[in-house]
Amino acid sequence: MKLSAELRSFQDRLGHRFASPELLAQAVTHASMSSANRDDNQRLEFLGDRVLGLVMAEALLSLDKSATEGQLAPRFNALVRKETCADVAREIDLGAVLRLGRSEMLSGGRRKQALLGDGIEAVIAAVYMDAGFEVARALILRLWGTRVHEVEEDARDAKTALQEWAQARGLSPPAYVEVARTGPDHAPVFTIAAELETGQSQKATAGSKRQAEQAAAGNLLAELEKSP
Repeated sequence: MKLSAELRSFQDRLGHRFASPELLAQAVTHASMSSANRDDNQRLEFLGDRVLGLVMAEALLSLDKSATEGQLAPRFNALVRKETCADVAREIDLGAVLRLGRSEMLSGGRRKQALLGDGIEAVIAAVYMDAGFEVARALILRLWGTRVHEVEEDARDAKTALQEWAQARGLSPPAYVEVARTGPDHAPVFTIAAELETGQSQKATAGSKRQAEQAAAGNLLAELEKSP
C-alpha cells in the first residue's frame, strides 16, 4: 500500500516509518469513515490504550521506587487520560490526517479531544503491531517527553480531590449542575457549577462537560483553600 503525501509527512512527525503502512491508514480512520472495504481504528484504539498503560505503569515504577500504589495511581491517570493523549496528538498534528466522515468533518472533528485522544491510542497500537513493544515504548516515551518526569506527586484530578475533601469532613459528594449551554450543536460550550451541601459553589465554562466539571471543582478547591 502506498501512503498519501500527508501520511508520509505524518510519519516524519511521528518518528516511525511503517513496514506495513496499512496499519497507519487504519489507525487514522474514524468509525464515521469506515466501510466494508475500510476498517476503522476502534480495535486499534482498544489495544493502544493497553500498550500506553503498560508503558506508563513501567515508567512510573522505575522513576519512583518508593511510591505506593495510592501515589502511583493518580500519576498514572494523569498521564493516560484523554486530555493528555489529545495534547500529544495536537503536538504532532494528528488531526490533520484523521479520516473522518462528512458529519464529523462539519462538526470540527479534527479538533475534538475525544477523537484526537482515541486517534493517538490507535496510532500507538499500529506502531506496536508494526514493530513490536520495544519500538512502541520508545515512541511513547519520546512523545510524552517531560510529562512523565514532571507529573505531580499529587496528581489527583480536581474532581477526585474535591470529593476526598468533602468525604474527610463527612459531607456528601459534590454535585455538578449544568448552569448553561451555549454555542452551536456541533461545538457546544458548557457552564457547570460544582456545589457542596454547605452551599459553597463555583462555576466554570469549557467546551466539554468533563472539562467544565474539572475546572469548576478546581475553582471550588481554590476557594476552600483560602477559607480559614
